[in-house]
This record gives sequence, structure tokens and C-alpha cells, in this order.
Amino acid sequence: MSADTPRAAGTSGRKRGRWIAIATAVVVVALVVFHLFNRKQEKNVAPPQIVSVAVATNGNMPEELSELGTVTPVATVTVLPQLSGYLTEVGYQEGQDVKKGQFLAQIDPRQYEISKQQAEAQLAKDQANLDLARADLARYTQLHEQKSIAEQTYIDQKFTVEQDEAAVKADKANIAQFELDLTYCRITAPVDGRVGLRLVDPGNYVTPSSTTGIVVITTMKPTTVQFTVPQNTLSKVLDRYHTGAKLPVTIYSSDNTKQIATGSLYAINNQMATSTGTVSLRATIPNDDEALYPNEFVNVKMLVDTLSNTVLVPTPAVQTGAPGNYVFLVNADDSVSVQKITPGPSDGQFTAILSGLSAGQRVVTDGTDRLSDGAKIRIAKAGPAQAGSAATPASSSTQTSPASGRRKHGAGAAASAS
Repeated sequence: MSADTPRAAGTSGRKRGRWIAIATAVVVVALVVFHLFNRKQEKNVAPPQIVSVAVATNGNMPEELSELGTVTPVATVTVLPQLSGYLTEVGYQEGQDVKKGQFLAQIDPRQYEISKQQAEAQLAKDQANLDLARADLARYTQLHEQKSIAEQTYIDQKFTVEQDEAAVKADKANIAQFELDLTYCRITAPVDGRVGLRLVDPGNYVTPSSTTGIVVITTMKPTTVQFTVPQNTLSKVLDRYHTGAKLPVTIYSSDNTKQIATGSLYAINNQMATSTGTVSLRATIPNDDEALYPNEFVNVKMLVDTLSNTVLVPTPAVQTGAPGNYVFLVNADDSVSVQKITPGPSDGQFTAILSGLSAGQRVVTDGTDRLSDGAKIRIAKAGPAQAGSAATPASSSTQTSPASGRRKHGAGAAASAS
């Protein structure tokens, strides 16, 4: 019995140690799992996003259409010869401004002068025959009244007089035609404008069938600019146009960096282009400084209307996605919510909100790419430049520069975040 007791005691000690080790391992594993679980929960709680915000304000927003246009002259005339002959003289300098009726070129007139002299000689001959026939008719009339000649002789003489009168009229018409030909030999400018490069040199034989003509004259001032508008916006233009309002048009350079001229809309085409769904419009421009050149490509901005006392927000605040058009509305608890809106016209810097937002509400302008509905935010402190931009946009009631009119959302967001 004494020998078995120490052995039993040793076995019992080993079992106890084993249970203690197992319990210790379970506690360690539990602590590790608990630590990892708490750490994962901490990661799921996103920190507030730093954003820039702006307050929706009331103001005026110009409703403009921005389109591409082409400078189209009021008149472009290709001067063609009206008759055939050798060109003997050119009376203009290339690129010269000419007035209507100014001498341009001369066709050799000698052939037509000779033809006119022949027609005048034929007229003198036919006029003499007419005078003789009238004298005979006067004598036959007396004899006819006395019943001294046959009735047929008297009637025949009347017909002879009429034939000679017709011959005289034909001769006079021929003379008038040759006089007109002589006029056509001296070619003059049909309109005021600027002549182009010389197309025919003196000594060449010209004909009316020539397609190139002698010279091209283009009216430089006033001029017009032709552009198109889509059918969806045509109704607004027509509503204003039919009331007699003059829709102002501003012309910018092809790169949209410089204002060139101003004018007004004066004509709308009577048909829509089915291939593009657009309608051509034409604006008249004084072009006194000749800054617009024929067939030049330009950018056109036409002021259709002005929305008064409408809600305005910075353009970067307006987002487009699955909900449609929306903004991130800042709540009182420093969270944001998705607010659906109906945007109106924009000048690039600000956008009019037709519905879904009221003046005084705050919207996120920068940092929207990291936001979701209900996300917590922290408003960034405004720098010196941003503090001045928090005021109501006074420029929203005037036309903006072409650069601001084409500002991208990303650029506007960067400006708000600075």
C-alpha cells in the first residue's frame, strides 16, 4: 500500500497540470478571438469624411445656348461675263474694297459696236420703207373713198404699212440689244464688298459659260453667323422670338478664349434637318472692325432668357448617378443625405436648381466621391480665398466668360476644396 501511494499521487499531479495547461490555452485563444473581433468592429466604423460645403442661394441665372457657328456673308457674288469676247482691261486690285457700280473689267466692244451700226442702218432702211408705205396708204385711202381703186388694193396697202412698222420695231429692239451688249462689255461691281484674287488675266477670251468667273466679291460688313440649335431647345427660342424680343448673340473665337463680336438673332430656318434634329439660325453682326472673316468657324452664345430669383448652387455640387441628378445635403447631425433635384441652366460656375432644393440649405461641393447616403462628415476650414466665395454669386445674373462657361466639375470641385 505504501508503494502505490506515491505513484497515484504523481499520476494525479500530471492530470491536474494537463487541465491547467488546457484551461490556459483556452483563455489565450478566447482573448485573441475577442481582440480580433473588437479590432474588426473598430475598422468597420468609418471616420468622418472631410468635405467642403456651400449654401444654396437665390439669384439670377442667364439661360444661354452655346453652339458652333460659321461666319456667312450677306452676299457672295461670282462676277460672270454676260457675253463672249477678249478681256482687254482689269480695273481692280486684288483684295480691294469696291462699291456697287465700280468698274472691274473691260471686254473688247468693237464687235458689238459694228453690230449696232448694222442694226442702225437696217432701221434707217426699214423706216424709209415705212414712210413710203404710209404715203401710199394715204393716197389709196382717198382713191378708196372715191371708189377709184379696188378694195383689195387698199387692204393690201394697210397690211404693208403694218409689216413695215413691225420691221422698224424689230430694228429698234436689235439696237437696244447691242447697246445692252456694249454695257455688258464694261463689267462693274454688282454689290459693295471686297474682291478676291484675280481669276482671269487680260488677254483671255471669256464666255458666259465660264464657271470660275472674273472675280468673287464678298460683303464684309455687315455679316451674319449661322449656327444650329437642337430641337429640344427650339421651343424656348421660338417663344421669345415670336414676342418680338431681340435675342442677343455673342461671338467667341474658335478656341473659345476671346470675345470677337456681338449681334442679335434675326432669322430662323423654316425646316428642321432630319439627319441631325437641329434647326439653323442666323444672327446679324455689324462687323465694323471686320473681326469676323467669311467662312470662319466661331463659337456662339445666345441669351434666350434669364431665370430670376432661382436657387443657385456651385456646379460641382450637382452629381449624376443611379438616383438621377442629386446633391449631398448636409444634415444638422453632420451627416449627409442624397437629395434628388431637377437642375436648370448653368453658367459653368453655378447651376440653377428648378426643384428639390431651397435657399439656405447646405450642399457638399468637394469630397463627394467618398460619400454615401448617411455618411458622417467633417467640414473643412475655409481658407482666405474660399471665405470670399461663400457670398451670394453676384456674377450669376451676367454672362460669364467662355472659360468659365466650359469649366468641368472636377475643376470646380478643386476650387472649392482649396
